[in-house]
Formats: sequence, structure tokens, C-alpha cells
Amino acid sequence: MTGADPAARLAAYQARVEAGLALRLPPATEAPTRLHAAMRYSALGGGKRIRPALVYATGELLGVAPEPLDAAAAAVEMIHVYSLIHDDLPAMDDDDLRRGRPTCHRQFDEATAILAGDALQVLAFECLADAPAGAAERIAMIRSLASASGTRGMAGGQAIDLGAVGRTLTPAEVEDMHRHKTGALIEASIGLAVALGTGLGDNDRAALRRFAAALGLAFQIVDDILDVEGDPALLGKAVGADQARRKPTYPAAAGMAAARARAAELHAEALAAIAEFGPSAGMLRWLAAYIVERSS
Repeated sequence: MTGADPAARLAAYQARVEAGLALRLPPATEAPTRLHAAMRYSALGGGKRIRPALVYATGELLGVAPEPLDAAAAAVEMIHVYSLIHDDLPAMDDDDLRRGRPTCHRQFDEATAILAGDALQVLAFECLADAPAGAAERIAMIRSLASASGTRGMAGGQAIDLGAVGRTLTPAEVEDMHRHKTGALIEASIGLAVALGTGLGDNDRAALRRFAAALGLAFQIVDDILDVEGDPALLGKAVGADQARRKPTYPAAAGMAAARARAAELHAEALAAIAEFGPSAGMLRWLAAYIVERSS
């Protein structure tokens, strides 16, 4: 994948993780067929695959072989998809569309959607346990993804989000929620590749952590902005849902101009963090711009 222009490299990452997911997901013809069909429906054929792309780009920077990166990329995407399935449920956000088509519980049913999310979550850790890497590296990856997914990460952020509906949060409180709900999994995407790297010094590890933290928060602030002014045809889902549900967002807490300014500030922080890597971090820089400047 190295050497191609950034857009082509992203397309190669997307194709690679799609193939990896298709290989690792249970066949829809295997019992329980409805559950397996729901898992494949939700995980395949859609999405920007930002988190796997960050795994691959970081791994390439660190000289990691592609095969263990394949397991890490598939695992983090499975966790992301499981979170989307559960977020869309009536007990959470009650959404009808995801990635331009009916959400899992609309296409199948609520019980199947819950089980599909549950199964994707545990399958992600099975992928990491079976990754072609040393035992220490596999344990480090499992720990990184588990921490990002639990109460100190994504699940905790979702709980904060649900508990704050109808309340006015300060920008700092919104940032704390976003760092848990969305930022933690972005950070884990970088962390999975770092866990596979060898000979990486403490300063380099710290730099990549700073990059991931800034980028993860910027990602969700841009999502908040797009929910206000994005194009539903590009987003693949309705806009204005956060405001309609009185959910806490950065634009609601600080205003649209401040939200744009904060996203730009975080983008600059992310780039500064990896300046020391020079041209070899070019793909990570491109992905940072892609995330902050995206329209979907």
C-alpha cells in the first residue's frame, strides 16, 4: 500500500479491511443464519473505515507487517459496528437509517440487532487473540481495545451522553463525553498498531498518543457540526437528530463558530504531535485532514 497517492491508499485500506471482515464473519448460511446475516449486513459494504485506516497507516509508519494489522483493523471495526447497532436501537437513539440503508433493528428486529452487536463485540477479541503476533503483543492489543470499549471509554461515554439529554453542558463537559464516546476508539486504533511496533521509544509512543487524542476529539466535533448542517444524502442518515432529541453537542454548548474553531485547533495539535516523524507520517497527516474536512 505504501507509495500510492493518499486517496488510493485509503481505498486500498478499505478494500483490505472489507476482505478481512468478510473472511472473519460467520457465513450467513451457517446457523443461526438470521443472526449471522444481521452481523454481515451491518459490518460489510458500507462506512468510511476510518478506524481501520488509522490502524494500517500507523502500522506502515512503524514498519509492522500487514497480517497482524489485518486482525487489528477487523477487530476495531467490529467494535465500531457493534456500537452503531446498539446506538441505533429504540432504547438509545432510535434511528431508522445507518450508512444509507435501514438500521439493523429495522432490517431484522430488535432482539436480533442486540445479539448481532453482542456477537460482533466478542468476535473482535477473538480476532485479536488469534492475530499472527507474539503473546505479549496480542495481550497489549486486547487490553487496548477492551479499555477503549468499556466504562472508561465508549460505553462510559454513551452513558454520559444518555444522562445528559435535555441538560446544558459546558464545552469542557462535552469534550469529556466525546473523548470517552468517540475519541477512545480512535485512540485504540492507533494503539493497536503501536502494540505491534518494535523498538518504539517512549517519546514516539507519547507523540502518537497525543495525535490520537486530538484527532479523536476533532472527529466527534466534526460529527456534531455535520448533524447540524450536513447533507443527509452524503451522511446516509437524517440530520438534526441531536437537536431534536436535545442531546449535548459541541455546537449546542459553544456555538457553531466555536465548534469549527475548536476542530481546526485540534487538527493543528494532531499535526504538531507527529511533526517529529517527518515525511514518513504523511498518510497519518492526510487522514487527519480527511477527518476534519470531511462532508460525511
